[in-house]
Amino acid sequence: MAMRDEIRPGTLLAAPGTERPRRYLPKLRYELVGCGLHGHELLGTDAAALRAEDSLFARDSDGLRWYRCLRCDSWVALCPPERPRVPHPPSREEISLPLRGRPLRDRYVLRLIAIDRVIHFLVLSALATVIFLFASNKAALNADFTKVLRDLQGGLGGTVNNSNHGIVHDLHNLFAVSITNLYAAGAAVAAYAVLEGIEAAGLWLGRRWAEYLTFVATVIFVPYEIYELTKSISALKVLALVINLAIVAYLLFAKRLFGLRGGGKAERAEHEEDTGWAPVERATPVPPARGRNGLGRLRQQAPSARAKRGKRASGLTAVREVSPDIASTTNWPPGLREALACSWPWAAATEIWQQLV
Repeated sequence: MAMRDEIRPGTLLAAPGTERPRRYLPKLRYELVGCGLHGHELLGTDAAALRAEDSLFARDSDGLRWYRCLRCDSWVALCPPERPRVPHPPSREEISLPLRGRPLRDRYVLRLIAIDRVIHFLVLSALATVIFLFASNKAALNADFTKVLRDLQGGLGGTVNNSNHGIVHDLHNLFAVSITNLYAAGAAVAAYAVLEGIEAAGLWLGRRWAEYLTFVATVIFVPYEIYELTKSISALKVLALVINLAIVAYLLFAKRLFGLRGGGKAERAEHEEDTGWAPVERATPVPPARGRNGLGRLRQQAPSARAKRGKRASGLTAVREVSPDIASTTNWPPGLREALACSWPWAAATEIWQQLV
């Protein structure tokens, strides 16, 4: 499974769903899936006022209060609470942040595997129950089967089935199994069902030992599944093999089992990178320094820059030094002469744009 590229310090992380979509290998946004299932994780919806340090997840603007989802980074505009219950949002130390990034991905994938193991547990438990019931009532069932078979033979005037295949042949073989072997088979199936149940519980809780247990239990049966495909091919067999191979690949490479790709230490480092307030701060955009406000600062700095360049006779002299053709122009937009006189090309271009717009 492909892993995310190394994050450089100071790099702004794009919010989930805002990146350019990939054409052939689409990326699943687990944060958006979580918010779609459980709703946004908003903070401060019951606070009377916001503090400066709360701007990371909540801001007031034009009578509305914008809340940032701490899982998917979406901003939601709501009205301030009419009856606030707390004076301000809790501090960062009191907040339990939702999972995001790799930890959230691993939770969903492991729980999906756990659901698969729950299905195995239910099917195997039912099969073990049937085997035990059959072994306990084998004599009575065998007598009923023999009676039904004789009635069919009498009605049809001959033997029902003399071939080596078919349901009647399979039932004959089943009743030929000893009770001891039936109980042994039932115990083996029940033990495997218990193993699948333990795997499901451990994977649902995200335990490391459950990942190893699931890997070993899955790898053991892969050769048998391949052997079954050599005898006969069916859609169910192919699907089971593909699912088990995908589980093995995910556990081995993405979860770094058996020390692969740095092992558990590297996995914990990845999870710490996407845990806490650091990923939230990395995904917070900072307004650019320039723009109209930046232009205002440039205007304020213009006199000092002109002083450093020395005294000039007039703004027109400076304009002529730049371009005589421009200096001969009579219709000067307001502020353009001063900007060119101070040798501020950026300010001049911006002044022209403002006049045109």
